Amino acid sequence: MFEAGNSGAGMVFTADRERSRRGGASAKGATASGTTDESGVLVLASADAVEADPRVRVRAREIAARLAIRRPHTDATGRRGSGSLASMPYRGGSDEIDLDKTIEVLAERPYPDDEDIVVRDRVRTVRSVVLAIDVSGSMKGERVQTAAATVGALAGELQHDALGVIAFWSDAAILLNLGDPVEPLDLLDTMLRMPARGLTNISFPLELASRQLARVPSRDARVILLSDCVHNAGPDPREIAARLPRLDVLIDVSGEKDIELGRELAKVGRGSSRIVRTYRDVAPALTALFQS
Repeated sequence: MFEAGNSGAGMVFTADRERSRRGGASAKGATASGTTDESGVLVLASADAVEADPRVRVRAREIAARLAIRRPHTDATGRRGSGSLASMPYRGGSDEIDLDKTIEVLAERPYPDDEDIVVRDRVRTVRSVVLAIDVSGSMKGERVQTAAATVGALAGELQHDALGVIAFWSDAAILLNLGDPVEPLDLLDTMLRMPARGLTNISFPLELASRQLARVPSRDARVILLSDCVHNAGPDPREIAARLPRLDVLIDVSGEKDIELGRELAKVGRGSSRIVRTYRDVAPALTALFQS
């Protein structure tokens, strides 16, 4: 249950917390995987903000600017590409004629124009993607660059779609609500100002992502999780993963990691998992995810 309250930084939504531990849970400060009965807290992204290291900031911006996911070819209509098949007037982009609908048109127009020919083509739909980024105490060094690369690549790939971004540790902050305008470098700066802290509660950001996607058709919705998957706070994330439209997992293996859990989350979430060792692995991994 969530309760609203005020803080110096603005509104904070606090989840009811039970501190009792279940069997096999990690003690506070531990990094091994485990579950607890502890719920997360949704806080403002500006809460406890720190000054980003200038060198890290410059490097992160360079990485984000260089990254690009290969885009599928689209024709001049700007609407055709991957998506659902639909009937539409011929504009030079397809050679699969919808005979039934074309005959209906020709019955009324014995001397048709090109656009009176009806074809079948794929109509591009708006994708809705929520990115959940692990900024817990275990995410340092190379992992900061990987996180920056992921934010930058997705912001570029989804500039005509809907992107949401959630940063999480034992609690979580929404950096970008799904569908809000994206300013990639501002988004990066917000993320870089968040201190690495706490344990890793994967379940809570997946729950938040589920709420962001609640009104989106399942075929157009997915969550991408970037984490080492060393879950050591909160309930078992497999339960919420199974309720998502689709969950893809980028498993950061540059340090401590739980590859098995990452793969299990993707499996129950009807998605795919990819291993990420450095920021250079991000673009190929995301390209593979969007093509699967």
